[in-house]
Amino acid sequence: MKTAFPSPTIGQQIKAELINQGISISDFARSINCSRPNVHDIMKRSSIDSELLMRISRVLHVNFFKRLSEQLDEEIAA
Repeated sequence: MKTAFPSPTIGQQIKAELINQGISISDFARSINCSRPNVHDIMKRSSIDSELLMRISRVLHVNFFKRLSEQLDEEIAA
C-alpha cells in the first residue's frame, strides 16, 4: 500500500530554497521588491500569484513552475 505524504506548499518550497542557498530574508525581500513581512507571508502560502512566482524563480534560479507541474503529474498518476 502506497503511503501518500502531502507535498510541501509553494511557500514551504520557497523557504526551503532560501535556507538551502543561504539567502537572508532581507536580501531576498530586496531582490523581489517586497517587504520582509511580505516575504514571511509568502513562506506561509499554499498558493501564489504567477507573476510573483516568476520573479522568485528568476531570483532563486529555480523553476518553481516545473516543480508544481511535477507535483501535479505525481498526483494524477497516483
